[in-house]
Amino acid sequence: MKIVCVCGLGMGSSLILKMTVDKALTQLGVKDFEIEHWAAGTVDGMNADIIVASPDFEEEFSRKDNVVYIKNIVSNNEAKEKMAEYLTRKGLL
Repeated sequence: MKIVCVCGLGMGSSLILKMTVDKALTQLGVKDFEIEHWAAGTVDGMNADIIVASPDFEEEFSRKDNVVYIKNIVSNNEAKEKMAEYLTRKGLL
């Protein structure tokens, strides 16, 4: 499963989000995943199973059904909760 964490430039908050989501998935026992961080504008040209972003990007990604929005990018608890909810809904957890 390919997961992409995004922010405006793909360098700052997306990297922090990547580390948070990586830790959360490990704690959830998810083993088969690859996680990267990109600029939000590059997502359409790339292939990702799950996109993780802050709610600031809801309008930009409104047509996508594979987006998990995490408000507090350093909150392991929020990341774990949101990722578990998404993965369970999709039958992946």
